[in-house]
Amino acid sequence: MIRDKPLELGYKRLVAWQLTDRLAWEVYSATDSFPKVELFGLTSQLNRAILSVVLNIVEGYARNSKNEFRRFLLISLGSLAESGYLLDFAFKRSYLSKDKYQKLIELKNECGRVLWKLMKSQ
Repeated sequence: MIRDKPLELGYKRLVAWQLTDRLAWEVYSATDSFPKVELFGLTSQLNRAILSVVLNIVEGYARNSKNEFRRFLLISLGSLAESGYLLDFAFKRSYLSKDKYQKLIELKNECGRVLWKLMKSQ
């Protein structure tokens, strides 16, 4: 039996989670067109890094402790920085168009601002 859990409703209300979830979907969509030779390299690394951003928000929220949540938000920010580098790398390798790259970087930067504000408010 599936039931609604307050935990699931809680983190989904966070703007930081909503934005990073959107970024994860956008990045996954973008990596679909990366060369197959990158499947176990850049594609995998970027997808894991971007998912780590979202998953650390969820895990930190589930800890039910401000200190733990703050710690996981910092980890999330680190994964976001890693993702930014990987997006830069993919763009320089011509795996992303300039428009797609700029869209992803703008969303990444917005995620960073919101995550930072959330972390500071805890």
